Amino acid sequence: MYWESLPGWFWAIYYLFFLITAGTAAFCLVRKKNRRMSVAALLLALLLPVVSLWKSIARAEGMDEFEHFVMELLQGSLWAVFVLAGYVFLFAWWGMFLKKKAFGGQG
Repeated sequence: MYWESLPGWFWAIYYLFFLITAGTAAFCLVRKKNRRMSVAALLLALLLPVVSLWKSIARAEGMDEFEHFVMELLQGSLWAVFVLAGYVFLFAWWGMFLKKKAFGGQG
């Protein structure tokens, strides 16, 4: 049995994003900057890849991980909604982090 999968370069970028996010959130926690959001970002950076992998194992043959995620999202699956909300939060957290770094804001 063979399953489709996304290319290796995608997985390298995907996991590197979570690794950098976890490291940056931990750095913010050590520096006592924006603690609540940083804790949430750290937990999500550790949890989202695990949930996504766990739920993608049971996907249909011939379907890659992204197609499976979109299909589950369209069906209203709770795990897919959680993962999407987590991605949105992490991107918003990065936007806030970079904005504060670029403009020298407090936080």
